[in-house]
Amino acid sequence: MKHFAQLFTSLDETNKTNEKVKILKEYLACVSDTDKMHMLALFTGRNPKRQINSTQFRTWAIEASNIPAWLFEESYHVVGDLAETVALLLPDNENSSNKTLTEWIGEINALNNQPEVEKQHWLTQSWAMLDAQERFVFNKILTGSFRVGVSQNLVTKALADLTGLDAATLTHRLMGNWAPQTYQFEDLTHTDTALEDVSRPYPFFLAYPVQETSTVQKSPEALQSLLGDAQEWQAEWKWDGIRAQLIKRNGDIFIWSRGEDLATDKFPELHPFLHALPDGTVIDGEILSFRNGLPLPFAILQTRIGRKTLTKKILEESPVALIAYDCLEYAGEDIRYKTQTDRRQLLEGLQTVTPYPEVFRISELISFNSWEELTTIREQSRAMVAEGIMLKRKDAHYQVGRRRGDWWKWKIDPLSVDAVMIYAQKGHGRRADLYTDYTFAVWDGDKLVPFAKAYSGLTDTEINKVDAFVKRNTLEKFGPVRTVKPELVFEIGFEGINKSTRHKSGVALRFPRILRWRHDKPKEEADTIETLKALLGE
Repeated sequence: MKHFAQLFTSLDETNKTNEKVKILKEYLACVSDTDKMHMLALFTGRNPKRQINSTQFRTWAIEASNIPAWLFEESYHVVGDLAETVALLLPDNENSSNKTLTEWIGEINALNNQPEVEKQHWLTQSWAMLDAQERFVFNKILTGSFRVGVSQNLVTKALADLTGLDAATLTHRLMGNWAPQTYQFEDLTHTDTALEDVSRPYPFFLAYPVQETSTVQKSPEALQSLLGDAQEWQAEWKWDGIRAQLIKRNGDIFIWSRGEDLATDKFPELHPFLHALPDGTVIDGEILSFRNGLPLPFAILQTRIGRKTLTKKILEESPVALIAYDCLEYAGEDIRYKTQTDRRQLLEGLQTVTPYPEVFRISELISFNSWEELTTIREQSRAMVAEGIMLKRKDAHYQVGRRRGDWWKWKIDPLSVDAVMIYAQKGHGRRADLYTDYTFAVWDGDKLVPFAKAYSGLTDTEINKVDAFVKRNTLEKFGPVRTVKPELVFEIGFEGINKSTRHKSGVALRFPRILRWRHDKPKEEADTIETLKALLGE
């Protein structure tokens, strides 16, 4: 754990890419192969199963630190991170353990089905073996909240430098359903392609947002400057569903989400068409709720996400289909090196002969002759229940991760309303001492009705100003939440709006965020609940 805690600290202390790669390589070169795999698992989001819940963790931490519960909670609100709070409150230790990362995670996994008294004893003894920094990292792993400011690209670059394998191969081998207990370092670094896992998906190719380029305008002239000749591009609608890869290999089928969740059992409607595909086929696409040949809003699909059991009612209310974007493997061959046009032809060939065209759909190509024409077509996005337009260079290969140049997403402008901030709460991490999480309201007659929370969109300077306002204008306190004087107005943007019986306003927003601080608008001129309902009607 000493080496791993030092790795975490060293990475946290620099924002230089080359320095991070150097730190990763030094760690990988000095630890065992099993520690390498446990480190890679943690850095790719594969935390061990949580064995101690939050209530137990807090209760036992309060006992071990020998302080009142109220003082623990106040400390937590100041620090903003439970793992760090416990690490700071526990007394310093003179002794230190030499257990490896592998040994510690083995002990965590061994807690499964152990009685509470045994878990508490083990946790207390473990804290007594670690210094403050080791305890912090240990707590992060134990609570399932381990995060590190290093992209998977940097990890694979360090691995590639160390092993001599190319980064694309390593990225592919780190995909899928693997665990460090069974996936060995030699499995990761072998040269025999016959040993590849048949269930493993390919790394997803992600589009770059047009809006994040230096070309802020969205005019035809700006697109011409950014992308060149319109005839070199194909355009498709950008759908709002679950990005997925669907695999048929060796007679077995697999459905992987972009978050690397194996979701085969979640979409039984797709199984017949998958079984009908030729062996050695991998398709990239979007899973959406569909009815009567039309896509439904994401909120409909959301009703079945996370459900352990798919009832007949859920399947009837949220039937799904696949809109296929791309073909990544054909007749057992990785065809990502082929051009976009060639891959599209193979995909169309598969879809043409399917006996299940209602669930195996293909992403429609938008016909356009100029950027001016496509700009006009894009305005129809909401009517199509789409988020905007995807632009793909016709000669593009299928790449790994987010790459600027060949795939672009040109989303429509968000819906927006002007709202009043009424509640504020402190953030987490480096913003743990600042009020950065806000609740917003619109007018319903002479009352303000809360309808959304948002915590992104402001600059650091603006956050500091809002924080100062909250501290000067707090009206009530409810634990960490502060009711503030309703005075500040912000423009809130969001991608979609749906009815909701769980919210007092009667609506729920998709991806709300702050677009700008409306210094020019008094609270009385903020929007009303009728404004939201009108957007809902649209």
